[in-house]
Amino acid sequence: MQSDFDLAIVGSGFGGSLLSMVARRLGLSVVLLERGKHPRFAIGESTSPLMNLLVEQIALRYDLPRLLPLTTFGSWQRTYPDVVCGLKRGFTYYHHEARRSFRNAPDRSTQLLVAASPSNEVSDMHWLRADVDHFLVREAISLGVEYLEEAQLDQVELGEEAATLSGEWHGQPFRVRARLIVDASGPRGFLSRALSLPEMSFPGYPPTQTLFSHFANVPRCDQMDAYQSADIPPYPPDDAALHHVFDGGWMWVLRFGNGVTSAGIAVQESLAEEWGLSEGAAAWPRFLAQFPTIHAQFADAEAIRPFVYTPRLSYRCAVAAGEGWTLLPSAAAFVDPLFSTGMPLTLLGIERLGRILEEAWESPHLNGRLQEYGRITLAEADGTAQFIRACYAAMPSFPHFAAFSMFYFAAASFSEMARRLERSHLVRRFLAADHLAFSAGLRDCAARLTGSPVTAEDDAGIFAQEVAERIACLNVAGLCDPIKRNWYPVDLEDVVHNAEKLGYTPETMAALLTTAPWAKK
Repeated sequence: MQSDFDLAIVGSGFGGSLLSMVARRLGLSVVLLERGKHPRFAIGESTSPLMNLLVEQIALRYDLPRLLPLTTFGSWQRTYPDVVCGLKRGFTYYHHEARRSFRNAPDRSTQLLVAASPSNEVSDMHWLRADVDHFLVREAISLGVEYLEEAQLDQVELGEEAATLSGEWHGQPFRVRARLIVDASGPRGFLSRALSLPEMSFPGYPPTQTLFSHFANVPRCDQMDAYQSADIPPYPPDDAALHHVFDGGWMWVLRFGNGVTSAGIAVQESLAEEWGLSEGAAAWPRFLAQFPTIHAQFADAEAIRPFVYTPRLSYRCAVAAGEGWTLLPSAAAFVDPLFSTGMPLTLLGIERLGRILEEAWESPHLNGRLQEYGRITLAEADGTAQFIRACYAAMPSFPHFAAFSMFYFAAASFSEMARRLERSHLVRRFLAADHLAFSAGLRDCAARLTGSPVTAEDDAGIFAQEVAERIACLNVAGLCDPIKRNWYPVDLEDVVHNAEKLGYTPETMAALLTTAPWAKK
């Protein structure tokens, strides 16, 4: 194996592997270092329309055609049926109260369904990361990436021309030199430890903990009497990222096509201590006992792998780039899996790093561009934390939570549509942080929620109206419509009606959508 590379990437999850492929397509020599061994368990499983579009655009820009089938459920199933994924048609939320069965309110005020695609064919997916990450590593190797599995890194030495990584590989010492090191090893990863990078907290963010596993024999909510409705929902509620929301936290339920279900909880510290989350599997029954309808769903479920307990979920590094090194967004910061924000943030980082490698690799401006990338990465993490913090504050009153969530769905749907219509300059940052009016609205409404405790007795209608007014500038998806009563299907007539926000006339937009493959049912 050669010992000198242009790029050394630490961590071979989907982010590290994808970036290594981009760098190879740009003609750079790359070594990918992994302390574990594939296939291996990983969390971060739920995609979104914006995320899949980012994969598509990266694949097209850097000539990675074998990645394109991974961007929609239909093409994935036809092309890679042995790589396990699950169907994700949207985002489903049910509100639960402790020691009470779920109440399916006639006005749908205890639920929220937001569709992300018009059909299964163009739908998003849940990734079984053991399969997907292994697939991506093999793709990277096929492009000429040097891959070292079970490589135990000890230290890094930064130099003027290159950095040196040293450690042990299969019982033998090894050293590699690289002009640039990228850490893709996750929060509190290798470079954070080796360089003693300081850690910061997100202002006002509540301490949270998680407990999760993979399960078999989990029935669907839409097969349980408690969730039945006389109306036909915009998509099957379980073919989604399904969330059970309660005061102080939430639960995710993600279904894969092989009968396995990913499930776990993220809760504030007070609940974690009350339920003894640090005890792992022993805490799971204590959580279920609090919520009768969730307990009924998981009564016969069997954990098929050990529970994973995370004592500190959120993380923010003080700096994300330096001379000769940088962190992927997934290594620079993490907030919470709520709204599946982590994966698109990582892909935005890969997109930006790809442009930097493409435009500034041989330039004296390389480190300056990396420093700018680091600032953007941490700013997006801060904005995400501000949003998620307010979501936790709203959880005692689900109507407030549902209303505030519209900031995420408005920003995500606008960003996706702008990119698809070659209007990506309209919004470049996550959660539309570079749109002044929208970001000011998010900040103001978040302050309403975090300024004083939110209760069910607060007037959610007034708050929902304010949210509707503040997201109007980017709302192209018909959100905040009281007539829809918390069920939001994909209706392209909403996009046509709001075409001017994207720089088109309604007539032009209607014509574009008629021929767009991603708009087909």
